[in-house]
Amino acid sequence: MANPDPDDTLAFYRDNAATYAARERKPPTARLAAFMDRLPTGAVALDLGCGGGHDSLIMLQHGLDIAACDGSAALARAAELRIGRKVEVIRFQEIDWRDRFDGIWAEASLLHVPRAELTDVLDRVRRALKPGGFLHASFKAGEAEGHDRFGRYFNYPSVEWLRTRFEAAGWSEIEIEEADGSGYDGEPTRWLHVEATRSA
Repeated sequence: MANPDPDDTLAFYRDNAATYAARERKPPTARLAAFMDRLPTGAVALDLGCGGGHDSLIMLQHGLDIAACDGSAALARAAELRIGRKVEVIRFQEIDWRDRFDGIWAEASLLHVPRAELTDVLDRVRRALKPGGFLHASFKAGEAEGHDRFGRYFNYPSVEWLRTRFEAAGWSEIEIEEADGSGYDGEPTRWLHVEATRSA
């Protein structure tokens, strides 16, 4: 396939930010509750690739200290309106936080990272956590990178390929669960939900 261009995906979110952020979205209630339950008292968590801020709002309503960021400036502005706080605009490849967060929530966001860059990005995300901190991330399963009908790039990993990327980036306690669902495109989707820890 042609070289993946992350700007194609960012262009979609720029041009469709209002519609995307305002859509009726069923929250990942069980996964989000499990994530929040793992956070220690006084924890600081990051909503990485927060989109329209739907999950950030739920976590804030539960009294958590949440930072949020997105690679799309237009989506970040939409999220700011929803959650009433600043949302940082940053691409995954630019992350350079160190030992900052107790937990990172990356629901349907890291699936846009080009395959060739995923190990580096996962290493950056790991280093952003405090030792002992943990990550939740979800990916659309597949065997080869590609684009959906909206032109958005996805890395579409298999379980085995994804596990090797996490291992190469230094993660511990890697657990990958598979589940059927859907996404913004309305298509039947096999999801891979990853839980992983930065060693203490």
